[in-house]
This record gives sequence, C-alpha cells and structure tokens, in this order.
Amino acid sequence: MTVALQQDGSGQRKAKRSNLSTARLRAAWLFLAPMMIALAVVAGWPLIRTIWLGFTDANLTDLSHSQFIGFENYLSYYDGEAYGVLVDPDWWNAVWNTLWFSVISVGLETLIGLFVALLLNAQFKGRGIVRAAVLIPWAIPTIVSAKMWSWMLHDQFGVINEILLGVGLISDPIAWTADPSTAMWAVIMVDVWKTTPFMALLTLAALQMLPGDIYEAAKVDGIHPVRVFFKVTLPLIRPAILVAVVFRSLDALRVFDLIYVLTSNSSTTMSMSVYARQQLVDFQEVGYGSAAATLLFVVIALLTTLTVMAGGLKLNEGEQS
Repeated sequence: MTVALQQDGSGQRKAKRSNLSTARLRAAWLFLAPMMIALAVVAGWPLIRTIWLGFTDANLTDLSHSQFIGFENYLSYYDGEAYGVLVDPDWWNAVWNTLWFSVISVGLETLIGLFVALLLNAQFKGRGIVRAAVLIPWAIPTIVSAKMWSWMLHDQFGVINEILLGVGLISDPIAWTADPSTAMWAVIMVDVWKTTPFMALLTLAALQMLPGDIYEAAKVDGIHPVRVFFKVTLPLIRPAILVAVVFRSLDALRVFDLIYVLTSNSSTTMSMSVYARQQLVDFQEVGYGSAAATLLFVVIALLTTLTVMAGGLKLNEGEQS
C-alpha cells in the first residue's frame, strides 16, 4: 500500500514537471514569436527574393519582365564555351581575396585581442580609462575609419608615408591602397586596427568570469604563470573566443564597405560582396549579381557551420580529457 502511494506521488510530481515544462516552452515560443516574425520579414524575404532572382535574367532597367532561366547565371554553355559565375575568373579571384582577408585579419585580431585583454585584465592605475580608450576604434563607423585611413595612406600627402620617410624606413612614397603588392595588406591593417577592440572586449568578459581560487591554488603550488595560461586560462575562455571568431568571421566574409572605400573595384582586393555589387549596380545585371550574392550566402553558411562544428569537437575533447 505504501509503495503504491509513493508511486502515485512520484507520478503526480512527474506530471506536474511535464506540465510546467510544457507551459514554459509555450511561453518561450509566445515571447519569441514577434521577433521570429520580424526576422522572417526583414531577413527571410529578401534572402528568398535574392535566391529567386539568381534564377532569372532580371535587369536593373526592367525588373518586371524578368524570365526564369534556371542555372544559366551559375553555369551555362553556348557554342561549346562555359559562362556563368562559377567559371568567371573575377569571381574566383574575389573568393580567394575574401578568404585570404578573413583568415589573416581574424587570426591577427584574435591573437592581438587576446594579448590586449590579458593586459586590460591586470590591475593597474587608470585601467578604466584605458579600457574606454581601447574601444574608440571599434566605435568609429567603418566608412569614417576607412576614409580616414585612405587619407593617412595617401602616397602624396598621407601621414604614414611622412612618418616612414622621416625615420628612413622607405626612400620613396608608397601608394599603399593602389599598389597591388600592398593594397590587401593595407586593408587588413585597417581592419585589424578597427576590430581588435571587439575581440579584446569579448575575451576580457570571459577573463572576468574566471574563478580566482584556481589561480590562488596554482600560485601556492608554484606553477609557472605561462603554464597556468595554457593549461587553465586558455581552455576556460576557449568558448568565448570561439564565439568571437564566429562573429568576426561572418563580418569578414561579407566585407564590403572597408574594401570599397579604400580600393573601390580593384581586382587586387575585390571581395565577394564587392563583386556582387559590381554586377548588380555597375553592370545592372540583377539576375547575375543575385546569383553571386546567393553563392556568397552559401559560402558563409558553409564556413560558419564548419567552424562551429570544429569548435564543438574541440570543446567536447577538452571536456572528456
């Protein structure tokens, strides 16, 4: 009899928990519904529209009379020759430029941001002022910072050449954003200057959450600080760094404004976004440009998924070890 009562009580508790979980789930969807609807209208519809236009011969001068042409914007054959985005050398050059820019810039920003975060996490006088000052480059709009750096990097009256000439590092002025050998590195330098504070801020937030007793125990045991960093600090802040890298990779892969302001439509630095804009606006080929924009979306989604999966595998390996 007692056992039966206990089983009934346990069943009632389970039923109550199930009802409570269902109510919480229903409430969560209720609160998320407006945001999901707004997101579908603001982001979903333009994405679907762009994908659809990629399968048409739409032109900017007459969008209403576009016709469905299938995959011809992506790949087609006429008289034995291949046409389309997938066989356009300029597209693949833009893909390479984008990937190169993303890997180098995000890598440098992660390393420098980690170093800056470690410095800002230390105790020193005026730390609050320094933390606020570090965020200034990130707070400046990208267009403004790009235009500012374009003047600073100018070969005739730029301050960068004046400084380098003054200290004897160069003998003649350099057209940093016009010379093919330096244009991409100039863009990367400006992007690192602007976005490193973002990486440092997220890393610093992770460092602030670490328990202090771990470091006190390591200090008592006489463990070297470098070993503590690689064995304790870095594994603990790895999830935050992964999130920062994913966000920065998304921005870097769809970079447009920084490259366009500094180098315009130069093939040396043209990104996938600049290529799509050129087809859409300059050449007025909405269908062809939409196909390029769709491929850009596919590349970003694929690389982001691979990055998250790789980060998840590393985190699971760290937890198991």
